[in-house]
Amino acid sequence: MTTTRTAPVPSASCPPRGGQEARERRGPGTGPAARRLRRSLLHLVLAVVAALYLSPLLYMLVTSFKTRGEAGAAEPRWIPDPFTLDAYRHVLGSTDSPVVQWFLNSLLAASAHALLVLVTAAPAAYALARMEFRGRGAVFAGVVATLFVPPVILLVPTFLIVNELAWVDSLPAVVVPGAAGAFGVFFLRQFFLTLPAELEEAAEIDGANRWQTFVRVVLPLSRPALVTLGLLAFLSNWNDFLWPLYVLLSPETLTLPAGLATFQGANSIRYDLLMAGAVIASVPVLLLYVAAQRWVIEGVSRSGLKG
Repeated sequence: MTTTRTAPVPSASCPPRGGQEARERRGPGTGPAARRLRRSLLHLVLAVVAALYLSPLLYMLVTSFKTRGEAGAAEPRWIPDPFTLDAYRHVLGSTDSPVVQWFLNSLLAASAHALLVLVTAAPAAYALARMEFRGRGAVFAGVVATLFVPPVILLVPTFLIVNELAWVDSLPAVVVPGAAGAFGVFFLRQFFLTLPAELEEAAEIDGANRWQTFVRVVLPLSRPALVTLGLLAFLSNWNDFLWPLYVLLSPETLTLPAGLATFQGANSIRYDLLMAGAVIASVPVLLLYVAAQRWVIEGVSRSGLKG
């Protein structure tokens, strides 16, 4: 006679031993409440760090809306009393310091410089990433090696070249030099290496030549990297201070950073005017970065995947 044994059914009061052992191995502090607490603490720390970084910008903005006496008071106040736009009226309406002209000069120079960087860096980066030729590695090593040269060393030879081209005291002097830099080539090459080569091979099978493949396949797929590089080039030219002081001589041709330096020298104790000028210089850059933030994050993350 054969007897059949049935496994005992665990009751509700006795949970399965496997789950209990797993919880014991994980230890205390791993439940949902502990995870929520850690997440809240992390958000609190990030909020404190963000407040530390944003406080100078906020105080600059607040000071630009103060009166002259309140902006230079010994005890700083976060809330303007009274709230006034006199500093902006003075800055934008000054005949001795054409801030609006400086702003337009910077906008034109930075935009043209960013476009020129993309035009020169993209073909060079694609050739170093995809085209096979003798000495490609040596060429790329030479391009990267120029990143270690301090830019201040190139001030005098670059000025001599600009002077020979009769570009001194004109916007091409701050647009063209530096447009064929090594960083753009290195950055885009790293991104091009992450693109599947099969897409280019399919375009060649369909009859596209190398240039058509580059323009119609590679560049549309590289939009995040192109936007990121264009934004970085724009910011670099927009914030450039030393080189415009060397090559721009008349007040009408100055860019905004160089112009604000002279404005600061003439208004060294007018903190309200200085902060208003700083806000005018900062707001376009912040707005541009916020608009292109998604492309910047994607471009930077993908450009470092493969080297």
